[in-house]
Amino acid sequence: MAGTGSGSGKTSVTCGILNCLIRRGHSAAAFKCGPDYIDTMFHSRVLGVSTGNLDSFFADPDTLRRLILKNGREKEISIVEGVMGYYDGIGFTDAGSSCDIAKLTDTPVVLLVNCRGMGCSALAVLKGFVEFRQPSMIRGVIFNMMPESLYPEAKRLAEEMGLSVFGYVPRQKQELLFQSRHLGLVTAREIENFKEIVDRFSDQLERTIDLDGLLALAQSAPPVYSKAVSGETVSAPKGNKRTGPLRIAVAKDEAFCFLYRDNMDYLREHGCEIVYFSPLHDSGLGENIGGLILSGGYPELYAEKLASNEPMRSQIRQQIENGLPCIAECGGFLYLHEELEGEDGVYYPMAGVIRGRGYKTERLQRFGYLELKPESDCLLGEPGDVIRAHSFHYWDSEDKGSAFQAVKPGKRSKWREGIASDTLYAGFPHLYFYGNAKAADRFIAKAGEYHRR
Repeated sequence: MAGTGSGSGKTSVTCGILNCLIRRGHSAAAFKCGPDYIDTMFHSRVLGVSTGNLDSFFADPDTLRRLILKNGREKEISIVEGVMGYYDGIGFTDAGSSCDIAKLTDTPVVLLVNCRGMGCSALAVLKGFVEFRQPSMIRGVIFNMMPESLYPEAKRLAEEMGLSVFGYVPRQKQELLFQSRHLGLVTAREIENFKEIVDRFSDQLERTIDLDGLLALAQSAPPVYSKAVSGETVSAPKGNKRTGPLRIAVAKDEAFCFLYRDNMDYLREHGCEIVYFSPLHDSGLGENIGGLILSGGYPELYAEKLASNEPMRSQIRQQIENGLPCIAECGGFLYLHEELEGEDGVYYPMAGVIRGRGYKTERLQRFGYLELKPESDCLLGEPGDVIRAHSFHYWDSEDKGSAFQAVKPGKRSKWREGIASDTLYAGFPHLYFYGNAKAADRFIAKAGEYHRR
C-alpha cells in the first residue's frame, strides 16, 4: 500500500483493510517500509501481534526477503505499508524508497491517490506515478477522499491505463482520522477509542473497497526466497560462552515505546532473553541483567513522572557507571541526562549519567538516514566501521558528544555526535540490528562479559 506522499492516508487505509480481513477470518501480517516506529504500533493494535519494518537502507535484499519469510510465512496475506511518497528515497534516488523495497521483494503495489481538492487531475497524478520509472510495480489504485459521484468515471479511466481499481474512500469525518504530533501520528495506545475508530472506518471500506480483488492480487505475488534459513537460531558471538540466559533489560512503556520488533528478534536469535521493564512504573531492572537498552519514545511527555521514580533513576545510573553495557537512543539518551525539559517547559531530574540538560527546540533538529563512523574503539565499533542509523528529534542536548563522525548519505553534510565508551552508546541516532550486525554482536559480547563477571 503506497501513497502519492505523506498524509495520503496510508496508515488509516492499511489498518482498515487489515481489520476487514481479520474480521473475515483471514490471518495477516504487516510491515512498514522505512525506519518508522509509530505506524507499526497501529498495525499491531489491529492485528494483536507485533509487526516489523522493511528498510533497504539498513538491510540487504536477502535480509529483506528473510524478514518477510520469517514474519509472514504462517499468514495468508502480508501487507506492506509504504513510506512518504512512493518514489521518495535518499535524495532524488529510489534508494530506501517504497519503490525500491517493492522491486527488491517483487511485491505488487496498490497506489493510494489522495484526491482531495482534485477532480480529473487525480488521473494525471496516477498516470505520472505509473509511468515515471519502469518497472513501477504499480498494479492497482485506490482513490482516497474521492466523492462517490466521481468514482465511476475515475475507475473507467484508470482501467484504460491497464490498472486494476480496488475502490475508493470517501472523505471521512474528523473523528475517524488519526491525529498527529511532532513525531508524526500520536501512538496507537494513546487513542482510547482506537478499536471503535478502526471498526467504523472498516465498515466504510467494506462498502467501497474490493477486498476480494486485493486478496487475488496478493495471491498473484511470486514466491519469496531467501538464502538464510528463516527462523533459525544463530549461535552467540564467539568468545561469549556463558552459563544461563543472557538477560537484556529493555525499556518499554508509555514513555519508551520506539522499539523495532526486529531488534528484539535479533537478540533472541543470538541467545538473549528480553526482560522488558518500565522506567515509569518499576523500581528496578530485574535480576541478573547483562545489558540494557533504553529505547526512544516520548520521555518529555512523562518527565515529571520519570523524575519521581528516583529508585529507578538511581539504579540505572549506578549500573551504567559499574560497566553495564547500555544502548540509549534518542529518548533513552535524553533520560540519561542530568535534567530534561518536559513539554510543560519545566526541567526535571533524570538519571544523571550524562552531564547537562535535554531541552525543547522549536524545529526538527535532525531528520533522516545517516552513517556513524567511530572515532575510536567503542561499544558499537572501531575506526573504519560504518554504522547505519536514522535520526528524528525536536529535543536537543547540551552534550551531544563527539564519538562519531555523522554523515548524511548522498550529501556533504558532516558533523560529530554521540557519546561512547567500551560499554556505552548514547545518542540521538537509532540503530537497526539486522543492518548493523557487527555493532549488535559487539553489544551482545560485552553483555556476555558483564554477565560472567
